[in-house]
Amino acid sequence: MRVTNRLAVGDNLEVLATLPEASVDLAYLDPPYNTGNPFAYADSYGTHAAWTAMMRPRLEEVRRVLAPTGAVAVSIDDGEVAHLRLLLDEVFGEACFLAQVVVNLNPKGRQLGRGFATSHEYLLVYARDARACVLEASTSDTVDPGDFPHEDPGEPRRYRRLPLRNTNKKFNPVTAPTMHYPLWGDPESGAVRSSAFEGAFEIRPVFGDGTPAVWRWSAPRVDARPGDLLCRRVQTRGRGPESGVRVDIFQKDWLEPGRRKKLRTIWLAEEVGSTDTAVAELKALVGHLFESPKPTGLLLRLLATMPDDVRVLDPFAGSGTTGHAVALANAADGGSRTCLSIDVAAPVRPGSNADLAGHATVADVTRARLRAVADAVGGGFAELDG
Repeated sequence: MRVTNRLAVGDNLEVLATLPEASVDLAYLDPPYNTGNPFAYADSYGTHAAWTAMMRPRLEEVRRVLAPTGAVAVSIDDGEVAHLRLLLDEVFGEACFLAQVVVNLNPKGRQLGRGFATSHEYLLVYARDARACVLEASTSDTVDPGDFPHEDPGEPRRYRRLPLRNTNKKFNPVTAPTMHYPLWGDPESGAVRSSAFEGAFEIRPVFGDGTPAVWRWSAPRVDARPGDLLCRRVQTRGRGPESGVRVDIFQKDWLEPGRRKKLRTIWLAEEVGSTDTAVAELKALVGHLFESPKPTGLLLRLLATMPDDVRVLDPFAGSGTTGHAVALANAADGGSRTCLSIDVAAPVRPGSNADLAGHATVADVTRARLRAVADAVGGGFAELDG
């Protein structure tokens, strides 16, 4: 049986150098933000150049150990996001950029200091190889059954109606001539066919202004899936030739088990958690040891974009959120994900919460949480020899 969580204590650059190439599927990095704030660990590298010089070799090693199908995600704030974006472009290649996600970790906004009440951070996501990456930027969490209001008699599934005509004017009889053809539909029975039948109207696709459009489906596909189409009368608006009641064709877009929805690039705190919920999670396990841990919900959303046997790497493990999320994901769906967390045995800041709780090093905090996770969630815990 594979152990879910493993911890390697040491300088992450040195530990990364010992890992085999292509041995990781997903890397998540939550590096020091170079803010100078008095956290449990050192968070100040001075200049942007010094911070970038620290990050570059570590990102190069992360790229080396990532499988061609893998991806990397890095958390950062406004202070270094511009420099990090350029650095990731250099190390991974601009073509491998997948997203710059805005994460609403502090809904109330930071009230201290001057200026705006910042309520967000960023998550920069890159593929190891854009052509081979298996990351699926979608989730089942945001699928709302209320968006599928219709039911068919005898069908356990619900559906929503989508126009069968292509609503994008870039696709029209000039650019897609084979998709402009007549269909036949009966608004009384709802039946749709590619050839005439009794009681049917001939229907050609048109835009709202009455100009010719094209269908999204070919005629053979229409005949292969008649149960997924619906003809009905619709009330149109406006004063043009298409105003009034007309007959149109719709696709039944079914709410299937496991349906997913494309992820937006703004992740709200009510979806992925906040710094406050992250502190509560950590406190429930081992106490309030870190001032700004990441919520497990953020990592769970990231994990959901990858297969359920993903090999995860966290080179800046900190409070151990990534390992916690991996264990939670496995417990929820029976997956076989694993996580290697790396943290340094650097002394915690004197007087910090971690110090007051009796933890001498940052790695002690990571170890305490991952052990508590193994006890509370399962999956086991092992520490690699230094």
